[in-house]
Amino acid sequence: MESILNSIKKLLGIAEDYDHFDSDIIMHINSVFATLTQLGVGPEDGFSIDDESEKWEDFLPEERMLHSVKSYMFMKVKLMFDPPLSSAVIECTKEQIKELEWRLQVAVDSANTKSEEEIQNGE
Repeated sequence: MESILNSIKKLLGIAEDYDHFDSDIIMHINSVFATLTQLGVGPEDGFSIDDESEKWEDFLPEERMLHSVKSYMFMKVKLMFDPPLSSAVIECTKEQIKELEWRLQVAVDSANTKSEEEIQNGE
């Protein structure tokens, strides 16, 4: 199982054993988890991390949306923690974030629709 903190640090280009920025990165990760909760992704009562012990599977046991969530998390944290200098790159990243938000909402809506149909069908 992959650590949430360590996987985001890796994508940011920070070594696992370098913990100087961990509290800053954790703060940004938890902010993104709050946004994901508002989008309907993950546990209904929210999710947060305290250190490298929390795994992606703790947040989202099914892998259906996990890769999109990881990409979304990285892009959002990157913009908060270490934004690019180029405004064009920032705008491109923001557009990718918007698309991932839309796709995650569609996936959540689709899953909710299937659950409602199963309830109606007595499954």
